Amino acid sequence: MHLDPMVILNIWSELGKIGSAIMQPLYWAVSGIIVLWHKLWSPLFGADSGLTWTLSIIGLTVVVRGLMMPLYAKQLNSSRAMQALQPKIQELQAKHGADRERLGQETMKLYQEEGVSPTASCVPLLIQLPIFWGLFNVLNGAARGVARGKFFLDNPHLVDSLSNATLFGARLSGTFLPIVGGFGATQVLTLILVIAMTLLLFFQQLHMMRRNMPPSAFEGPMGQQQKMMLYLMPAMYIFMGPNIPVGVLIYWMISNLWTLAQQYIIIRNYPTPGTPAYIEWEERMVAKGKDPKAIERQRADKARKRPRSGGSKADGAAGAGDPKVTRQGVNRDTVRHDDGAKQVVERQQVQRSTRATRKKKS
Repeated sequence: MHLDPMVILNIWSELGKIGSAIMQPLYWAVSGIIVLWHKLWSPLFGADSGLTWTLSIIGLTVVVRGLMMPLYAKQLNSSRAMQALQPKIQELQAKHGADRERLGQETMKLYQEEGVSPTASCVPLLIQLPIFWGLFNVLNGAARGVARGKFFLDNPHLVDSLSNATLFGARLSGTFLPIVGGFGATQVLTLILVIAMTLLLFFQQLHMMRRNMPPSAFEGPMGQQQKMMLYLMPAMYIFMGPNIPVGVLIYWMISNLWTLAQQYIIIRNYPTPGTPAYIEWEERMVAKGKDPKAIERQRADKARKRPRSGGSKADGAAGAGDPKVTRQGVNRDTVRHDDGAKQVVERQQVQRSTRATRKKKS
């Protein structure tokens, strides 16, 4: 089958138009927030001051990250609900490890009974991606003199102001490369920001690995990948940073600082079970006279789509005074006997003989 290159180009062009139309509301919101901050700071430092635009970028970052907190909280709750199910999932893996189809069925059944969705933690992340992309495009475009978003399109002089603004002698629209006219203030500030962001991201991931990941996470191929990501992710800034405008690097820097502070609060108050941070959290809760296990159960129930009223279905079937039913493959007889104060009912199933065994007997 041969496809005409013009058809492919037309399809790609139409997809680009659709993507642009989808991003317009985000461009509108981002441009409106940064222009509003600019109006607030202009009387103090001047409309064309680099400090005014830097503070406006910081304000934009704080507002956007603050509005995204509910998405992050939802992602955190979903992740914790999945973590609470890990012991049961491991039991299913040990029981049905060889039978992949049965394992998948039992796992999905467990998710339904517990009211947990394995993809729920991914949805907030997918929503965040276009927000960050819109934020980057508006800032990057404005720094390069390209207006995106209604408030920049209606005020082209603000785009020129941001593009020509300087901070410590470095233009907010300037990049490390290409170096024109020698190694100047733009290169120095870009280098400082790139190094600071690289170290910040490295420390952020190292803190996460040491404080909020169980020892089992570093075993096997997945553990090797975690260690590789510790160095690969920060290295991305080294390769990307020299071609990113200073104004966008400032946004990234403030966003990373926000993430680090947010991570510290989360790890301290909502640590992953089985980690050093979780052990310290348990000790703090006990010192305050609180029950860590009860708190964990409350959080797990809150994270589920429908909280359990009295335990799962299996728990409800085997209550404190109810008979306990176990199934074994020996015969069809039902045996009743007393075991202390509880009555135990063992219902045993028939072991069916094979055709070859029946032939031998005959």
